[in-house]
Amino acid sequence: MLPWRNLVCGVIIVIAPVSLAARTADGAVLRSDGGTWMNGNPALNTIAVFPDTLIQTQKGHTAKIEADGSSVRVQPETMVQFEADELVLDHGSLQLNTSREMRVRIGCITVVPVTSDLTQYDVTDLNGKIKVVAYKNDVRIQYKSAAIRRSKETKSPDLLVPAGEQSTRDERCGLAAKPTDAVAAKGAILNSLTAKSAGVATIGVVTCLALCYTTDESVSPAKP
Repeated sequence: MLPWRNLVCGVIIVIAPVSLAARTADGAVLRSDGGTWMNGNPALNTIAVFPDTLIQTQKGHTAKIEADGSSVRVQPETMVQFEADELVLDHGSLQLNTSREMRVRIGCITVVPVTSDLTQYDVTDLNGKIKVVAYKNDVRIQYKSAAIRRSKETKSPDLLVPAGEQSTRDERCGLAAKPTDAVAAKGAILNSLTAKSAGVATIGVVTCLALCYTTDESVSPAKP
């Protein structure tokens, strides 16, 4: 019994820190089949991860992130940064099961579950295109960009993806930026009546000076 007891204790000592990390508010457990890198170094098959951890799977390999109330399947050739309740996807594909509203951010686009109930959805970012597939419960694609100017005339560009449907969006998001106030003001001034009047007056003055200072010889070359 003694060897068996020592073996059990050894396993508990190794596993316990990882399990405790996964139970914290910000921590999680990363499980992989050996083809995963973490912060630029090969990751152990089971290891604790914390915010700002960069995870990258190699070709033909997958990994799984297990957090409190959420699990994420990281598909092959995917780079993602773990940020507790948010995953920042650089490229690749993620499959999420979450009851804690874990979201995925790609640049200025964020995919967010609309309910705290169990939500299953996929997010893929390949070749400049973002594909969102909702399987269980709805998700919302939110846009955040300085180029998007919210006003009474501009509707929110957020998009709802109902369960059972999918949506594809360009990686670049946002509306065309409006002219700045300085440019708009400049255009208004140049088009104003004052500017036009000043232009006409300037032309008149230049013409007058040209005529007044013209020599007599040029006006009447036959004068004795």
